[in-house]
Amino acid sequence: MDEKPFPAWSWPVKQCLKEFNVKIDKGLSSYEVEKRRERYGWNELIKEKGKPLWRLVLEQFDDMLVKILLVAACISFVLAYMHGGEAGESGFEAYVEPFVIVLILVLNAIVGVWQETNAEKALEALKEMQSESGKVLRDGYFVPNLPARELVPGDIVELRVGDKVPADMRVAALKTTTLRAEQSSLTGEAMPVLKGTEPIFVDDCELQAKENMVFAGTTIVNGSCICIVISTGMNTEIGKIQTQIHEASLEETDTPLKKKLDEFGSRLTTAIGLVCLIVWVINYKNFLSWDVVDGWPANIHFSFEKCTYYFKIAIALAVAAIPEGLPAVITTCLALGTRKMAQKNAIVRKLPSVETLGCTTVICSDKTGTLTTNQMSVTEFLTLGGKITASRIFHVEGTTYDPKDGGIVDWTCYNMDANLQAMAEICAVCNDAGIYFDGRLYRATGLPTEAALKVLVEKMGVPDAKGRSKIRDAELAANYLIDRNSVKLGCCEWWKKRSKQVAMLEFDRIRKSMSVIVREPTGQNRLLVKGAVESLLERTSHVQLADGSVVPIDESCKQLLLLKLVEMSSKGLRCLGLAYKDELGEFSDYYSESHPAHKKLLDPASYSSIESDLIFVGVVGLRDPPREEVHKAIEDCRGAGIKVMVITGDNKSTAEAICREINLFSKSEDLRGRSLTGKEFVALSSSQQIEILSRPGGKVFSRAEPRHKQDIVRMLKEMGEIVAMTGDGVNDAPALKLADIGIAMGITGTEVAKEASDMVLADDNFSTIVSAIAEGRSIYNNMKAFIRYMISSNVGEVISIFLTAALGIPECMIPVQLLWVNLVTDGPPATALGFNPADVDIMRKPPRRSDDALINSWILLRYLVVGTYVGIATVGIFVLWYTQASFMGINLVSDGHTLVEFSQLRNWGKCSSWSNFTASPFTVAGGHMISFTDPCDYFTVGKVKAMTLSLSVLVSIEMFNSLNALSEHNSLVKMPPWRNPWLLVAMSVSFGLHCLILYVPFLADVFGIVPLSLSEWILVILVSAPVILIDEVLKFVGRSQRWIAKEKMA
Repeated sequence: MDEKPFPAWSWPVKQCLKEFNVKIDKGLSSYEVEKRRERYGWNELIKEKGKPLWRLVLEQFDDMLVKILLVAACISFVLAYMHGGEAGESGFEAYVEPFVIVLILVLNAIVGVWQETNAEKALEALKEMQSESGKVLRDGYFVPNLPARELVPGDIVELRVGDKVPADMRVAALKTTTLRAEQSSLTGEAMPVLKGTEPIFVDDCELQAKENMVFAGTTIVNGSCICIVISTGMNTEIGKIQTQIHEASLEETDTPLKKKLDEFGSRLTTAIGLVCLIVWVINYKNFLSWDVVDGWPANIHFSFEKCTYYFKIAIALAVAAIPEGLPAVITTCLALGTRKMAQKNAIVRKLPSVETLGCTTVICSDKTGTLTTNQMSVTEFLTLGGKITASRIFHVEGTTYDPKDGGIVDWTCYNMDANLQAMAEICAVCNDAGIYFDGRLYRATGLPTEAALKVLVEKMGVPDAKGRSKIRDAELAANYLIDRNSVKLGCCEWWKKRSKQVAMLEFDRIRKSMSVIVREPTGQNRLLVKGAVESLLERTSHVQLADGSVVPIDESCKQLLLLKLVEMSSKGLRCLGLAYKDELGEFSDYYSESHPAHKKLLDPASYSSIESDLIFVGVVGLRDPPREEVHKAIEDCRGAGIKVMVITGDNKSTAEAICREINLFSKSEDLRGRSLTGKEFVALSSSQQIEILSRPGGKVFSRAEPRHKQDIVRMLKEMGEIVAMTGDGVNDAPALKLADIGIAMGITGTEVAKEASDMVLADDNFSTIVSAIAEGRSIYNNMKAFIRYMISSNVGEVISIFLTAALGIPECMIPVQLLWVNLVTDGPPATALGFNPADVDIMRKPPRRSDDALINSWILLRYLVVGTYVGIATVGIFVLWYTQASFMGINLVSDGHTLVEFSQLRNWGKCSSWSNFTASPFTVAGGHMISFTDPCDYFTVGKVKAMTLSLSVLVSIEMFNSLNALSEHNSLVKMPPWRNPWLLVAMSVSFGLHCLILYVPFLADVFGIVPLSLSEWILVILVSAPVILIDEVLKFVGRSQRWIAKEKMA
């Protein structure tokens, strides 16, 4: 049930308990649980009903080209049924054409359904994120493993380290001094968040600020607590995200290419309709005649047979005009593109995304883990020098948890003075973290900041020569171990053995520090402290200088340290202060829990007094550093006209510092209107929001919640931008689903994000997106080349059929032959055009606009000219065979066929009324004889040779035309065919397939053709080759026009 939860974070614990009528020490009764379950339902995410299979199948046919093909298949099936016995066709041959069309459509639908069923698994992955069970207080007793789905609002739950939170809950009581939850997957914060019980007096505060709430799907990384369940199931934050993912999936729009092809399809429908109508109008006299008596038509004669014949021609036109092979070639090209991208670490989950990438205009990127490594590392540390007014800063290289990644600049462990040794000891011993290797990455256990301090200790080394050689030997031995996952931190181990920990004073919010009591080699106890710099300085009485001497701190020294702190913080560094204390009073001989002073350690209120009169050692600056490759990738985006917007859950100053560092903003740039928090952006009017988003240059949105990300993506899409959105957390999933291209992280990404995305980055790297965009642009250019090539071939086929009908001669090609050309012969060269090499300056051009025409007016004119030549050549060779004895010195009548007048050929339908007309039988290659019982069959059965010549000319011209498609504007001299060897292979395959149907008797019968002799092949090549010359001239004219236009502009 959809209940609006009350703002539990702003209410005291007592009031929350009262609201749910529950006692913290008793929990709910079984009766109350049942009542509440009826009201709130189970604590689980509702599974949205997917589309039924029949609906998915039907959707695959909701495409203009497919609809035309369906109609063509139905009509040709009816005609085949009615005229199966005509023209000597056996039953099987008559049905080849509708069968092939239906087969294409079925294959297309299977591919489409398979893709769709793979796409909607994001919600399933969300379910896996939910906790399986929890420790719940019911009827006054703890139930240790109660299934999480049985929880209801008001339940009292105990959480411990490592537990996955089962519902959205209000922290009621802490069982340890601190509690931290890892909620980066939900909010995008890089660091685990400290939780407490105090109310936050803001009714509408962001998720990150709800520090007394724990959320379903997040994990407890430190401490334990008692909580009250506030929201369950779909009312939890993760449930709201599920709703948003579902809503976003309903908003999915077609890719730019799909829109263009649909537009092309509807125009094609109109064109086919018009051409069919014109053909019928031109030939109406052949099936409809009448006499005029007293000014009125009389004795009307209608020939149904002739009418259906011209109907068949109209169907042939439809088959000729539709590039049937186009869906298959597009799928093949995109699939090859995805393989290329996979080699570059970009795994494409949805094929059309490859093409959409090419016209991306905005990249909305997450910060943590995409622009940065999501691995904390120390970048610099500061200590005092030889005197109280001098400081020294050490810079540290390396951006990961790998101890061997980088080192300290100008450092040798031999120069570790007493001050640096104290620093190394505190970092190594006052620390609970660990590091392991998961086969791909070095990862941290415990707090990321502490893991980074351990890595620093490894880079510092140890001051003892004997210890150093032991550590070196252990490292060498570790290379031969079978277990490579555990990482041996030799230097940290050395310090831990030297200074044994005897007690720990846990972190709390009031003093903002934590410390350990250790037994030094001298037998004395020492307190090692780390925490917030300002907080430590307030409790500091002395500072340690480089030589180890300790001097009292004065105001100037304190101001110097605070000034350095401000400098470091302004670079986006998270600063930790380090200090120690030797005079421990009653704790100077503390050894275990049986010591009299132990009771003081049980009371956190006394920790501040123990950590007073400290000796300050230095400051360590840590951060989640930017990836090295990002800087260049941002430059590439700028050159390619792509805007980059950073949308992160992290705080404003950190986000701005990282953006300056990766050069999204210059060092001194004013960030007003460029850097906003999610809340600030939402508070603006929609016109102001649009104005900010449409400004050129980078933007950064910090403290962003899932809904803010969605709003930004939605607005950008409404502004006509093509948006690529990156993300790794659950909180990113709705925006990933909504964006034109959702890009998830492969290594750090949650399953939810991956399932909601269109593309997954195998290396989590921003620069991989940029190279994928370059690949996408190249693929689009190549797709444009083969779509234009296929369309230009179809224009030629339409013109040849139109000419046939207009001249009234027998049809020179039947639909099944046209289908063969469109599918099989055009397919390989079109696919090979997908391998055209990318332009050198592909990432120095602005993104193409999503409404850019596939075919502009000049290109259309070019194809009409080329198409007209194709039509004239195919019909011309048909007419030549019937009417001419020789052409260009090639004897055409060597086979013994009868020549007729052109006028006779045009009126072949009246053949039965001609007197003394005879047609001699003739031979074809292979010795087969074509003979006729009725001389008029010469124009139906006898046209096989002429038809074969026409079909061969069409195939040859289309092979030559594929060479023209290598480059839209450049001459073949500049872009020779061997630049794309695959095209030459494809041309050979297509010619081979054409010869196959010519010279295999069974196939020749199916397609109604006969073998050709060598001289006939020479004739075919002579008629076909000029198409290259014609297009070269047209390209030259196009280049000249562009050059003149450029000159005028200059």
